[in-house]
Amino acid sequence: MTQLHPADSTAINTTRTIRIGSRKSQLALVQTYWVRDQLQQHFPEITFEVHTMSTQGDNILDVALAKIGDKGLFTKELELGMLNREIDFAVHSLKDLPTNLPDGLTLAAVTERENPADALVVQEKYKGCQIDTLPDGAVIGTSSLRRLAQLRHLFPQYTFKDVRGNLNTRLAKLDAGEYDALILAAAGLQRLGMSDRIHQILPIEVSLYAVGQGALGIECRADDVETLSLLKAIEHISTRDRVLSERAFLRELEGGCQVPIGVHTQLDGETLALTGLVASVDGQQLLKDTVIGSANEAEQVGIQLAHGLRQQGAQEILNQIFVAARH
Repeated sequence: MTQLHPADSTAINTTRTIRIGSRKSQLALVQTYWVRDQLQQHFPEITFEVHTMSTQGDNILDVALAKIGDKGLFTKELELGMLNREIDFAVHSLKDLPTNLPDGLTLAAVTERENPADALVVQEKYKGCQIDTLPDGAVIGTSSLRRLAQLRHLFPQYTFKDVRGNLNTRLAKLDAGEYDALILAAAGLQRLGMSDRIHQILPIEVSLYAVGQGALGIECRADDVETLSLLKAIEHISTRDRVLSERAFLRELEGGCQVPIGVHTQLDGETLALTGLVASVDGQQLLKDTVIGSANEAEQVGIQLAHGLRQQGAQEILNQIFVAARH
């Protein structure tokens, strides 16, 4: 059953035009228009406008994300738009949103999560294969250090190659033979109507997913009471509990988007189980642990898991990655 926060209609000015910020990519626009349509159903008398912006991450396509070395690659321009009052809120893939937001901005709402898992997409000639039965030396494309570390740990026989560009660009490169397989977020393929390209949903034993993957995060000005109230209409409570624990885990480890940190959350009533992973980029070192706690203290669950993994040596692994990134 979908759990949604009720909006406080007394705090909403129905004559105001709400400006929604989005990246220009096809997936970003599909996600943003979905949010707009959900809000329009709740508030048919309000006008919603979508404004698009290009971000640094969209414009730099010839460099691996990990080498750009900057948090907020896909969010900074949208955040400036909010702070400058050009837009009222922005829709992000939550996995792209840094865990520490600029002063004056807040995570206003989290939508119901799509499947957060990673997916294997293969070349036509390998359609009979799964992740563990591809031929030795198979070239697998991924732009994520998290995926790379976990796959290198389990499958050192494969060759891994960075892949950038939007989803259609990546799939075109796969179909042209530049790669034998790609690892992509299942949610993105599903939202674009490309579920038929998913060859295998990777089990969590193979790949823990990114913090926030599969959910949309809506960011707005912390002092905009009207917009904050309006956005509560599409907030999904159980998803928010899960991702708050994941984001607290990542924040406590001081990890950005481009570090090999993976998670898996399960919610059973008020019981929240969070599994987290920290790995070295080469996949040689891999630490994993689980903490179970209350959904009402979701962030504490994430913090506790981070402290536990730090005691096991996670900080040393991350420090090596941070040092390497600076050189």
